[in-house]
Amino acid sequence: MNYDKVEDTFFEAFEGKYVRALITGPTEKIVKRAAYDSTSTPSAVIGRVEGGVEGFLDKNETPDGRFGAVVQYWLGGDDKEKFAFELSYRLRQDVLVKPFTRIFDYSDSESDDYIEMMDIVGHCGDGWEWIVEEYGRKMINVPIAVPDFQIEEKFKINDGIMGGNFWYLCETPEAVLTAGDAVIDAIMEVGGATAPFDVCSAASKPETNYPEIGPTTNHYYCPSLKERLADESKVPENVNYIPEIVINATDVDSMFKAIKAGIDAAIDVEGVIGISAGNFDGKLGDKIYNLLDVLK
Repeated sequence: MNYDKVEDTFFEAFEGKYVRALITGPTEKIVKRAAYDSTSTPSAVIGRVEGGVEGFLDKNETPDGRFGAVVQYWLGGDDKEKFAFELSYRLRQDVLVKPFTRIFDYSDSESDDYIEMMDIVGHCGDGWEWIVEEYGRKMINVPIAVPDFQIEEKFKINDGIMGGNFWYLCETPEAVLTAGDAVIDAIMEVGGATAPFDVCSAASKPETNYPEIGPTTNHYYCPSLKERLADESKVPENVNYIPEIVINATDVDSMFKAIKAGIDAAIDVEGVIGISAGNFDGKLGDKIYNLLDVLK
């Protein structure tokens, strides 16, 4: 692979907490809806939960012999109570309501920290819920109108890494979409990694004029502001679009593999004229990684 298009720069990352779950259901369509709905709003940057779909499993790979989706739910920081509170919305409002779904803990770490699901999800049964032992797990059975929803009793809280990223600089809108599809498909082939923003159109920055709404646009890299900013603009010549791919992963190795897979998928797409990364001189993340080193 020729990496002449890749800028010698770095990206920043930081530690985070995540729950890794397996959603199962009777059809691929129901599983995909539950997985994508429950991970659809990347919110860690505003202190809430963000998620990503890691990949999909065949029937012979799941505890209950049904279609499956591996998903991750993330929170930056160490506030376990808030994590559980925010996570409950995703599980109750986006998965429990899908017909015939179940959720299993899918962690493979040695963590002894966990979230009890009875208080935040099980009690949707309004006191009529009960515990069953099935599929080699302790499951909470929540009686609902399309009976019944089941969720594993405990989910491990794991330590991972968040915020790794790269930009693919594009000349045409077709390149944004074609390369973006290829990048996301490639990342989903990497175990342990997710792209919670999918293809992100809005690179942000740590400082803002409006702190009440959280991160705001990185105006230096907005092509539409190139004339107004003049010499302050950092948009390279012939670049009209700068999509960003953000990676959260169970470990640094998985993050690196995902970033390399994504860059390899984008770099030769017609209209992609460069690869770079978002960084803020260490203001966003305390872990600094050189982009070229990741590609070795």
